[in-house]
Amino acid sequence: MYYALRKGCYIRKIGDFGYIKSSGLFNDLAFDKSGQVFLSCLSRTPKSLEQLSEEIASSFVDITAEDILYDVKEFCDNLVNDGYVVCGETYREANDNNVGFNYSEVKQINLEEDYTPKNFRSETSTQEVLDEYFNSNPYLSNFQIELTSRCNERCIHCYIPHEYKNTDISPDLYYNVLDQLQEMGTLGVTLSGGEPMAHSQFKEFLLAAKEKDFYVHVLTNLTLLDDDIVRIMKRGNVCGVQTSLYSMIPEHHDTITAVKGSFEKTKAAILKLIGNNIPVQINCPVMKANKDDVADVIKWGHSHKIRVNVDYAIMAEYDHRTDNLANRLSPEECRDVIRSIIECDETYRDDISKLDAAAVNKYDYDPNAPFCGVAINTACMVSNGNVYPCPGWQSYICGNLYEKSLSEIWFDSDEIKQLRALKRGDMKKCFSCKNKAFCSPCPGRFANESPTGNPMEVAEHFCAVAAVNKQVVLGYLKNNK
Repeated sequence: MYYALRKGCYIRKIGDFGYIKSSGLFNDLAFDKSGQVFLSCLSRTPKSLEQLSEEIASSFVDITAEDILYDVKEFCDNLVNDGYVVCGETYREANDNNVGFNYSEVKQINLEEDYTPKNFRSETSTQEVLDEYFNSNPYLSNFQIELTSRCNERCIHCYIPHEYKNTDISPDLYYNVLDQLQEMGTLGVTLSGGEPMAHSQFKEFLLAAKEKDFYVHVLTNLTLLDDDIVRIMKRGNVCGVQTSLYSMIPEHHDTITAVKGSFEKTKAAILKLIGNNIPVQINCPVMKANKDDVADVIKWGHSHKIRVNVDYAIMAEYDHRTDNLANRLSPEECRDVIRSIIECDETYRDDISKLDAAAVNKYDYDPNAPFCGVAINTACMVSNGNVYPCPGWQSYICGNLYEKSLSEIWFDSDEIKQLRALKRGDMKKCFSCKNKAFCSPCPGRFANESPTGNPMEVAEHFCAVAAVNKQVVLGYLKNNK
């Protein structure tokens, strides 16, 4: 029997454990030190069971290939069943079976955690392993690269001030950053903008990232997608494309992007990607212009086996102006959106039906836990070389890649160290809040909304939305149990 790492699956060694991640199906697994040795011997080129056993045995003392042949077969067969590995009776059969992600294999939609009371979801053992390791051993697992700040849309809610959208990354800087990420063992690279496809060398950049075997995501409005880009995405086996779809009513979508015809282009591009088995995710930021359209977007996405992430908490612009928040929903309008999600989404209803109302009211979290993965396992850069904690928090500069290496910034910058020192318990108001099970305090969102850029200055809007979220969910539980 021959085994090969499936297209769209990626392996990394993180500390003493092994990690494997699958694109499209959004699965991942972590293995202990011994499992890491097994995992590391898999490759995209098919290997026989005997060859794998010999390679693995060489890493252990007083163990022969014959001794572990059964264990290797069981390990590989389990990965085949989970969709991470392909197999065949011959080298050619295993190679021919390696077709990568296919929408026909997607049986159901599992929603992201964005608008559920996420603190009460059952955590996977994989996530527990990663969290425990990253919290004490920061590892840059995912890095977002802004290829250009330029954008062909002018979305009314955007947190990037439009007058700053005028810079392209230089090819030299881009390729240098990829080299640095590879040296640091980074798994995921996200290509973003602005609109990344607006960069004249987007296609070359995309291929370069895939040739270095990164788990590549693209954040794009898809209006510039063409057949050449689709061919490159298929050739490079891009792991995912994320786009925003605001409404199934063209006029509503176009009102938000301020570009007539953008809805039809984005929708057609989504269908083109699906037809080419390129994984797609939809984001649906909700604001006053599309507050009644959420259900239809979710239903349309799910009908095409696409995840739809709903966000009704628009953040202020990163220079602390709040003009764009005129489009943000009031807490009462959020109430209607949450109810709409519950009514139209069966998966979400199943998730909240598992909650225990008494446990929700007593919920507490570890005061020493970080707020999120920022500076723990993620960071980003913009086209001028500045490194930031996350895309929305661009007022907090951690360093510039024309002046320091990414490794120096990640491990040694005072700004990064300050972020790592921030703990959930430091946000006293949030820690004592009775609605905290329905809120994820975000220093970046708070900093943008604060006139002084203070990440610890709680924005009251999010408090009110958390209270509404709790009321709606508990009300649903009361009426349906």
